[in-house]
Order: sequence, then C-alpha cells, then structure tokens
Amino acid sequence: MPIVLKHPFDFVSRALVAPLVALSLTTGLPTASAIAAGVTSEAEAKGPEVAHFTLKNGMQVVVIPDRRAPVVTHMVWYKAGSADEPAGKSGIAHYLEHLMFKGTKAYPGNTFSARVAEIGGQENAFTSQDYTAYFQRVPPEALKDMMTMEADRMTNLVLTDELIIPERDVIQEERRTRTDNNPGSLLSEAVQSAMFQNHRYGIPIIGWMHEVIKLDKDDAIAFYEKFYTPNNAILVVAGDVEVDAVLQLAKDIYGKIERRADPERLVRPQEPPPTAARSVSLSDPRVRAPSFQRSYLVPSYGNHRNLEAEALDLLSEILGGSTTSRIYRKLVVEKKLASQAGGYYQGGAIDDTRFIVYATPRPGVTLSQMEEGVDELIAELLKEGVQQSEVDRSVKRLIRSTIFSRDSQTTMARVYGASLVIGETVEEVNKWPERLKAISVDQINAVARKYLKPNRSVSGFLTPASK
Repeated sequence: MPIVLKHPFDFVSRALVAPLVALSLTTGLPTASAIAAGVTSEAEAKGPEVAHFTLKNGMQVVVIPDRRAPVVTHMVWYKAGSADEPAGKSGIAHYLEHLMFKGTKAYPGNTFSARVAEIGGQENAFTSQDYTAYFQRVPPEALKDMMTMEADRMTNLVLTDELIIPERDVIQEERRTRTDNNPGSLLSEAVQSAMFQNHRYGIPIIGWMHEVIKLDKDDAIAFYEKFYTPNNAILVVAGDVEVDAVLQLAKDIYGKIERRADPERLVRPQEPPPTAARSVSLSDPRVRAPSFQRSYLVPSYGNHRNLEAEALDLLSEILGGSTTSRIYRKLVVEKKLASQAGGYYQGGAIDDTRFIVYATPRPGVTLSQMEEGVDELIAELLKEGVQQSEVDRSVKRLIRSTIFSRDSQTTMARVYGASLVIGETVEEVNKWPERLKAISVDQINAVARKYLKPNRSVSGFLTPASK
C-alpha cells in the first residue's frame, strides 16, 4: 500500500537525513560489514561510483553500482509534491500516488504489483511536499520489467470514476486513522500550519478533509498530465548492475517517452519576515502524556546561502541529536524535567523549513515548566555559543551513523533522488562532507543567533483533557 510522508525525510532516521547519508558514500568510509570484519579494501575506501546522465527527453538517470548482493533498487522521482498543488486541491499529489497503482491498458489492475510479489520483490511509493517517488526492490534480472511497467504508467495510466471514487474513500480513511484520530498528529499539523501562514508547506500532504472529499478524476488527470512527464522525472538505480547496461535500458525504455509538458515549479508564495512568536495548544482526552514542541523558521538545503544548512545540521546534532546532546543532558539528566527530549533539522526542502526541538515532561512537571526549561537552554546556547569539542563530537557521531547507511542500497538511492529532486547536483551531494568539515564554531553560533529567535518560532502544547 502506498504511504504518505509527513515530511521529506521520514523514510530515514533523523540522524541519516539526506544529504547527511551522502557522507558514507563519498568520504572513503568502509561499510558496516567491512568494519565488522576488520577489513577496509581500496575499493571500500573509494566508495561507490555514482554515474549521472540526462536522456534526450530530459529525464535524469542516476546509477549507483553496489554488487554485494544480487538485488537492485529501481526508483522514479517526480518533481511534484503537495506544495505544487493548485489552490483548493490539497491532497491531489498523494491521491494520484495511490491511483498510480490502479493499472494501465497494457498492465491492468494490480498486474504491476502482482509481478513484483511473484518474484519476491518489494514496492512502495511516498509523497512529500516537494516530490513523489515510486520504487521496487527486485532481482537484477527483473530490472527491465520494472522499467517497462513504470514507463508505461508514466504515460498510459487509466483512470475511471469506478477507480477514483473508492480510492478517494481510502484516502479519507487514511487521514482519519493517521491524523484525525491521533492528537499528536493533529497538533503537529496545527503547528506546521501556524508556521507557514503564506507558503504551501502549511497545508498537510494528505490534504484537508473538506478538500479531499471533492477531488475528482479531472483533478487527478490534470496533475498527472502536467507533472508526470520524463523531463520532470529522475530515475535512480542502485544495486548489482553495470552502469552501461542500465543506461542502455533507460535509453531504450524511458528514452522513447515523449515530453507531454514542460512543467515549471509554481512561483510559491514565500513567508513574510516573522514578527511575533506563536503558540498552538491542543487538549484531548485521548492524550496519555503531555508534550511540548517548538519549531523555528530556517533556510533549507534548497535555498540556503553561505553553508547555513550545513551549520544548522551540526547545530541540531549538538542541541538535540543524541542522549549526549545539550537538551537531553540538561532537561533529562541534570534537571530531571523531561523523560525524553531532542531536536532535529528538516533540511531536505526547496524553500524555508523547520528546526525543531521537543520534550516530554516527567510526571508532576507542567508544560509551563517544560517551556521555561527549553527557553533557558536556548538562551544559554545563544549567549555562550557552542564549543569546538561539541562540533568535533557531532561530526564523529554523524560519520559513525552514516557508515551503516551504506549497507542499504535503497537508502543510497533515496539520498541521491531526494537531493537531486530539490535542486542539488550529484557533485554537491558528493562534496557535502568537505563542506561539513569546513564549518566553523563561529558559523554555527551565527545561525543559532540568527534563527533561534522567539519571533521565528511556533510552540505547540499537547495536554490531556477530561473525557
């Protein structure tokens, strides 16, 4: 069943958010299996060779050879997500993701999925604010079939009211299950909407229910015809393959598809300079434990300048990335205000994004006390700044975390796909480690003081309520 992501990098752990995973692909770090064996060959040290091409019809092709297992991951990324939807049509990107599994004339119904299951493969899809992606993980000999069927549904999707209406009911139930019946999700949705008052990132990926129930076949076809064209897509193949063979297959199969449109990103309305701190509160009888979260409006990897995204990545690791981070050490270990606490940076976006800290108070601690503890922690960080020793430890932690990501060819495919689809290049992904190592203490302190300000924040409070 297709899945929807609440933000672009829900498919990997916070510590492996792209392009951080690229560290293990490009710095000569050994794989986890090599570390376990105590062996690091020259080939391991070099890392995988990533090939990048563009077909005549504009479709990009990325090939990542990884011959440690007879498996291949085949992914197609479209530069179209929820932030590209027409006004009043929220949820259409995710809706179309579901409908892409309904078949074509050549491969009707669930023929595609049945073929993947028959050979013991895996398949799925995910929608984000900036892109939609489809993937299969299969034996190498099935790669041609996957390309053929994926290329077919890029151009020949069959949509009828008999398919559209029942699947729309599925989307509504998904929203009820994942959001409406989950107070934590409702609060997160409200915080995001309060953060992005002008940008379409404030609209949930799954859509607002009152708009989802009105989506129809014409809406799906219009979005499909505008965005699902080869010049708006990126093919990523990782696994037990030869670069030349994959490129030839891509030319023979995807290269024959004609452009149906020349889509350009919508000129998205941007957030005005924030002027006031905002807060959102939700009380619900289904809440078992109160919680606190705060989001700050910050630049992303898609629009940052002067290495601010890299500095924010390191700042998030220092502030809340582990049990040795400042927020965990201060609030959980020393002051014993929280039972858990942390933070992360949602850097994988095209436009301004969020830097988030969160905490769950211990029994007997109020959310006001929890907020006060976070405020004191942030104030101390801005006054004293981070230390070089913290930066060094954070870099080492990220390197250790990302080493293990190389044992997953699917993660490698997703790193490059997710980076290219927001506007980065293969070269930029490959050179991320060098940029990270160049970040100074002063740069991290500068982004902290520039962006961790009350007027750039939205605080969320989740509390139990009497039934």
